[in-house]
Amino acid sequence: MNRIYLDTSVYGGYFDPEFELWTKILFNKIMEGEYKIIYSKLTDIELKPAPEAVRNLASSLPDSSLEFIEISDEAIALAEKYLHENVAGKTSRADCIHIALATLHHADILVS
Repeated sequence: MNRIYLDTSVYGGYFDPEFELWTKILFNKIMEGEYKIIYSKLTDIELKPAPEAVRNLASSLPDSSLEFIEISDEAIALAEKYLHENVAGKTSRADCIHIALATLHHADILVS
């Protein structure tokens, strides 16, 4: 089973006409147990101010499809290196932490 890390924006994409087709296909595969989601506290933090439908989507994922991870000092240090080296182009610190978490937890796929 592939382990995937979903950037917070993917949850909102479920409700965005531009991205909804492919995002709904992805979430159907998650619900069917085809993918294991690497889920971080950062995702929880970023979803708090999201619209209710987006929060409900995230909370509807079965626990069996989630692998909860912590934001480690190692992830923060790697994210800072990404920022310093412009590895991810012009992006936010939070985006770089997502990338670092996916990297350090050996995600098969990072979806953003």
